[in-house]
Amino acid sequence: MPDTYRSDAQDLRSDFQPGTDHDDDARRLLRAFPGDERIALRAEPAWNDGGAQSPDVANGVAGALSGGRWGPSGGGGADGNPLRQARGRGDLERPNFNLAVPPNGYAWWYVDGIADSGPDEAPRAISIIGFIGSVFSPWYAWSGRRAPENHVCINVATYGPGGRFTMTDRGQSALRQSVDEFTVGPSAMSWQGDKLVIDINEMGAPPMVAPVRGRVVVTPSAVTDVEVPLTPEGTHIWRPFAPSARISVDLDTKGWHWEGHGYFDANFGTRALEQDFTYWTWGRFPHKSGASCFYDATRMDGSQLALGVHFNEQGEAQVMDLPPKTAFRRSLWAVHRETRADAGFKPYQVQNMLDAPFYSRSSIRTQLDGEVCEGVHEALDLQRFRSPLLKPMLAVRVPRRAGWRFG
Repeated sequence: MPDTYRSDAQDLRSDFQPGTDHDDDARRLLRAFPGDERIALRAEPAWNDGGAQSPDVANGVAGALSGGRWGPSGGGGADGNPLRQARGRGDLERPNFNLAVPPNGYAWWYVDGIADSGPDEAPRAISIIGFIGSVFSPWYAWSGRRAPENHVCINVATYGPGGRFTMTDRGQSALRQSVDEFTVGPSAMSWQGDKLVIDINEMGAPPMVAPVRGRVVVTPSAVTDVEVPLTPEGTHIWRPFAPSARISVDLDTKGWHWEGHGYFDANFGTRALEQDFTYWTWGRFPHKSGASCFYDATRMDGSQLALGVHFNEQGEAQVMDLPPKTAFRRSLWAVHRETRADAGFKPYQVQNMLDAPFYSRSSIRTQLDGEVCEGVHEALDLQRFRSPLLKPMLAVRVPRRAGWRFG
């Protein structure tokens, strides 16, 4: 077990005592550890209306996308291409964790990985999400989403024998940010040269209350330079940093030392998900020529997002001709699931990962251009998520721990 875990979290019991927000402490911390100036997260419209330039373009970053395949960046372009050069957050070449998220908004950095397991080994997988403005936290919703930095989290879920789920909603005093590092209480994500290092020191949610400690390292084959607005107004942005990566998992639990195929992306928004979407599915599928990702969503106005992007091992991205949308078996909570597959092929679940009344994450197999691929899939029913009856159920799995003091 690495010796770099936060010494301020050695006694986890103190974190689970009742407490209150230490807003004055948090403000003093920001003054004491200012880092670089934070970049204000804002909506970036999907089409350039000729108005003010984005910060990245103003700084001379504009140019051809990924080898010049699609012409100059500018917000979707006249040809309707949804890909554009990453802009406005200082993360064109690498992640930038030093963002100021507006009220009602969110930022999340997402990692998943599937173990290279043999035919006689139990499948294992992991997902990790760092949140500012934790979109699935009932506490953030109940607060009126006024202060995203007061609802932060590093969510860790392990899937397979001995799997755990942890998602603790923490207050502003637990948050430290810099360009390179995102710290929430006892856990942190940091960008170190060419890889993402995640140090974990969390406590599993009921009923599997147990420590989840260790380190996860994600090494991209390349970092892309593109993003996709998921709404025309740019209120939600998908930033696929590394659709192809290797992941190394080293947790302080028997059987949880493995390597596999990994993935790293981020989403940013200035509005709540349920304000702009009713349903979405997403999937990422590694294959012999790189990785393919699919985003399908129904917006509140009834319009549809239908996107497929192929990424090669050099990080170059190209919009795909979409294979048919194909439904497969519903989740245990009867969440509707669908993905993209060659005509005549029926996708199917390989491993159930996360199952909630409004959400499903699983490892599935599909077929793309004749090649059978296994990857991670999620389905999100935001009509269900809007239900006020759901929030108390979520609060059991997502405890609120507002008070935190760094040692």
